[in-house]
Amino acid sequence: MTRFHIEREEAWHPQTQEDRDAVLRELHDILASAQFCNSKRYPAFLEYIVRNTLAGKSELLKERTLGVEVFHRPATYDTNTDTIVRYTAGEVRKRLLLYYSVRGPGAGIRIGLPVGSYIPEFFYERETAGAHHSVEGAPAGLVSEPSAAAFPVAATQDAAQPAAQASLLPVANPGTVWTQPPARHGRRVSMGWLVAALVVAAALAAGWQWKAHSARPHSAVDTFWAPVLQDSRAIEICTGSVVFAQGNYSGVTTASRDLDYTFVSMQIASAIAEVSGVAVRGGASSQLIFSASTPLTELREHPLILLGAYNNQWTLRLLAPLRFHFAPVQPEAILDRAQPTKSWRRDETQPYSSADDYAIVARFHDPTIDSWVVALAGLGRNGTETAAQFATSPHYLELLRQQVGSDFASKNIEVVLKTSVIDGKSGAPSILAVHSW
Repeated sequence: MTRFHIEREEAWHPQTQEDRDAVLRELHDILASAQFCNSKRYPAFLEYIVRNTLAGKSELLKERTLGVEVFHRPATYDTNTDTIVRYTAGEVRKRLLLYYSVRGPGAGIRIGLPVGSYIPEFFYERETAGAHHSVEGAPAGLVSEPSAAAFPVAATQDAAQPAAQASLLPVANPGTVWTQPPARHGRRVSMGWLVAALVVAAALAAGWQWKAHSARPHSAVDTFWAPVLQDSRAIEICTGSVVFAQGNYSGVTTASRDLDYTFVSMQIASAIAEVSGVAVRGGASSQLIFSASTPLTELREHPLILLGAYNNQWTLRLLAPLRFHFAPVQPEAILDRAQPTKSWRRDETQPYSSADDYAIVARFHDPTIDSWVVALAGLGRNGTETAAQFATSPHYLELLRQQVGSDFASKNIEVVLKTSVIDGKSGAPSILAVHSW
């Protein structure tokens, strides 16, 4: 009986153009996978480090260079406070392990990213003939992996090593033999057990999380906020701030970044409390930031909740491409891109404390920041308060789910709301328009 022994090298270094093309084909498959295709940041990072490694330019794979070349940071940016490269590397590392755990063994060349490094490694599996029998007659490069029962103990331990550590290299020409000094067996096994332990721990954690999550029904609130809360990064709650301006209809005007003593209204404070409560109940951490002092680079780091419209520059900018958006100039209004003649605005012939208010509730994946955004924004502060109440209410979100229909958890959604205002107090919201895609 013919017996083969499969050795797994710890790393393989492509030498020829054919080798490099094989790595690029594997990279293409990874970038098209579910673990990477819905992001811009992670594919860009992985492609940059793989291509430069193959080109022999590993000296470019340093944190600052990656920040500048991949994430367009200025050359003088502070890597201690802006950790985008380190964070992205960690996420890419985890997603590669998940990709190979889903894909399973025998996937060909494998790409990995060692901890503490931005230089990727490449792995493959190599089959060699055992000492007991000849392999004459077996087609070179086409011998399939035998079952673990056919191996001696040492070979079985090798076969159990996690797939993320090695892979089978397709042999381009029959008869080609890949030769490299074998890695020390003891180290190979110990690394295998380490990775296996990490995979098992991750699987157990995921199992417990799934069990806990599936133990309760998925309310409309859970479903609406799921894309934001499932992100491992801290949620940024970005609110506008104002200063007094008695000459304005609302009595206030948007604060600029050079003012020290700005404030938010009680309605906006209520909205902050509502959405912070959702984050806490969902097990997510959150931080409050102010739009006037927050650059775009910080928004790229986290899922984002926007509060307020005309006092929040990022609400106006990120909602501008959507169907329902805010008029960029006076008079303040919500516009409908599908019906250019239609708009919603406050009645300025009425006192501010008695004029009905309008708001947009939006949840969408924004390509600018490569993350999910929830916007709760009124023409005035009552509209923003009502939008926050709507987006945290099981009753109103269930009404929305019925209108949106299937895929409520993953669709991009916009809603236009109206609220009556009496003596400065907000009434119940009513849905005027819904758009999903």
